[in-house]
Amino acid sequence: MSYTIAEKILKEHSNLKEISPGQFINSDIDLIMVHEQLGGRVHIEYEKLGIDYVWDPDKIFFILDHWVPPPTISSARMHQDARKFAEKYKFTNNYGYQLDKGICHQVLPEMGFARPGMLIVGSDSHTTTYGAFNCLSTGIGATDVSVVFATGKMWFKVPESFKINLSGTLDKGVMSKDFILTLIGDISTKGAIYKSLEFHGNGAQRLSIDSRMTVANMVVEAGAKFGVFLPDKKLKDWLEKRTEKQYSKVLPDEDAEYEKEFHYNLSEITPVVAKPSNPGNIANIEDVEGYKIDQAFLGSCTNGRMEDLRIAAKILNGKKINSNTRMIVTPASKEIYLHALREGLIETFLSAGAVVTNSTCGACIGGHLGVLGPKDVCISSTNRNFIGRMGDPSSEVFLASPATVAASALNGKITDPREVL
Repeated sequence: MSYTIAEKILKEHSNLKEISPGQFINSDIDLIMVHEQLGGRVHIEYEKLGIDYVWDPDKIFFILDHWVPPPTISSARMHQDARKFAEKYKFTNNYGYQLDKGICHQVLPEMGFARPGMLIVGSDSHTTTYGAFNCLSTGIGATDVSVVFATGKMWFKVPESFKINLSGTLDKGVMSKDFILTLIGDISTKGAIYKSLEFHGNGAQRLSIDSRMTVANMVVEAGAKFGVFLPDKKLKDWLEKRTEKQYSKVLPDEDAEYEKEFHYNLSEITPVVAKPSNPGNIANIEDVEGYKIDQAFLGSCTNGRMEDLRIAAKILNGKKINSNTRMIVTPASKEIYLHALREGLIETFLSAGAVVTNSTCGACIGGHLGVLGPKDVCISSTNRNFIGRMGDPSSEVFLASPATVAASALNGKITDPREVL
């Protein structure tokens, strides 16, 4: 039989000779990531099981990132419960006390934990991000986390795969965020439910690792179970700097079968935004240009990486943010923050009038930084714009690329970044 990447990895982790789409299987997990949900729900569910061990403390990656530092008594208590659990079960990769690490989906790959061929699950829906590293990864709920803690296994239904063929190169001022928003708009937020999106072609190879992470991060907004890139030299070079552990790259068979195929020429992609309150509510930049904003947010697990900060700083360099607009910049990790500091990007943001925060989920979840007030309008580089996601239910959130966010902050209204670059 011939297999897609998702089928190959699931087959390898299920010790089966053959598998097929729609089949239910039980798979061995290589790594599980947990964040605040550990202290919010997981520890409660696990205590119900009455188990005094976890299957493998070396294969649990624990980090706190959503409410960091904790802004309320309840979030502080959540952190305490999470740390107690991690200490009780002797998690090896325990970063719960290191509140300066950053956002889980950036830190985990930075530390070399995401490698080709792995099967990773996490207590966050955007765990799909690690598919940029030629592995399978997906988010799971608190009950399923408890099952993995106890057994090291997780059930899956073998997904059908979509083949996404990419050619061309993104134009100046256009980013991978514009591509993935376009894709979500084309197939809808329900168009890839429990599918694996497999990204092929020279266009995919031209995307940076940062850009691939953005794409893989947001496949879940189309309902996808997985989003995975093929391995190449860029990935090899990334991994050489991050880990000495061995891995086996995974390629699909030449005659693998796909449920659907899509073709995109990246040179034809233009800036877009997702209008409130759905990531699939896509509009061309021309259709919303001039819409007044109150806040611009650059950060999150979707777009808080170096290439995102660099293009925003290029747009803002030597200029001032609109006096009626506030801008918040949140680097995705401590490593990125320090790198941006050395490059002078942080100074550029501060000089332009932005507020730069510590590395945390922050404004993305409306938790404690940049919370939106009644009828506030925000343009954000995050992945979701649901009602009340970033604050008051009457506020509005437009999703856009870092370039569009920065250009909009400059003018106080939604702006085509190609006009200011």
